[in-house]
Amino acid sequence: MAAGLASGPSARAADLIPFRIGEASPANTYLAIWMARDAGFYEARGLRLEVVHMTGGRDIAEAFAAGRIDAMHIGLSSVVRANAAGANLRAFGSLSNVIRFALFGKPGVKTAADLRGGTIGISSTGSESDATLTTMLAKLGLSRADVTIRELGTKRLAPVKDGAVSASALNEPDRSLAYAAGLTALVDLAPQQIPWLFSGLVARQDAMQGKRDALTRFLKATIEGNRLAIADEARARAVLKKEIGIEDPKIIDIVYADFKAQTPLNAEVSVDGARAIIEQIAKPDASHKLDDYIDTSLGDALKAEGFYDEMTKKYPAK
Repeated sequence: MAAGLASGPSARAADLIPFRIGEASPANTYLAIWMARDAGFYEARGLRLEVVHMTGGRDIAEAFAAGRIDAMHIGLSSVVRANAAGANLRAFGSLSNVIRFALFGKPGVKTAADLRGGTIGISSTGSESDATLTTMLAKLGLSRADVTIRELGTKRLAPVKDGAVSASALNEPDRSLAYAAGLTALVDLAPQQIPWLFSGLVARQDAMQGKRDALTRFLKATIEGNRLAIADEARARAVLKKEIGIEDPKIIDIVYADFKAQTPLNAEVSVDGARAIIEQIAKPDASHKLDDYIDTSLGDALKAEGFYDEMTKKYPAK
């Protein structure tokens, strides 16, 4: 096994518990999971991790219902929408608690006036690129009625550069690539630190008890992956380079620095970030109770048992 494995149970390959995690898009918010997989932390915790590639949050309810995933890396906006349709999901952790998007215009689109009447690309209906679009447009004095919204999937930089759409919301690494390409950021929310449960770790509510052991193992390994990514910059940069397929060291520097500045150390759920989404996304007749969308009991248990302190000793701040 790789050096730096977590202390705790390990198992032969045949004895590992299958665990499928959905990936909404290959962004730097996923680095904790990539690092944990690269270091063998999931195997050390007795899990055989499988990453299931998905497009945004539109199909998460169906994916959970069909048993295709055990957990999902997705923003809380998708949870709110899915629960309104009866999905009963909960965010039990988070890898980003602020909005990470910038809205980039195609060549020639530099102002709100240029954008009015145009087409904006999102990953999928109900995704964070969809939900946060309302906030970005409001910053420009526009509303959703002023534009046409089009689903593009996770590959949205090329359509903006080519002019296939007027604009799209991009986060790292595409945010840095868009700046490098000379595109205009009409709005950049990343530096503004707006509370938003942007990249949650989500499971079905019934799994919080029925699969609690597997979820706990997953969360422990992911937190250690997060700690390793912060502690070992060289290794984290190498993993980012491999996973996002970018060779430019300057872009990797920016993408890593953004991760390090924004990631919650212990994958904690932000109550303020969750509340901001619920207030904006949940319909008036839907539940607005935090407990109907988040469940912090796994993290609370890890803190109480001293796991966070253990990680701090193993990966001390530099």
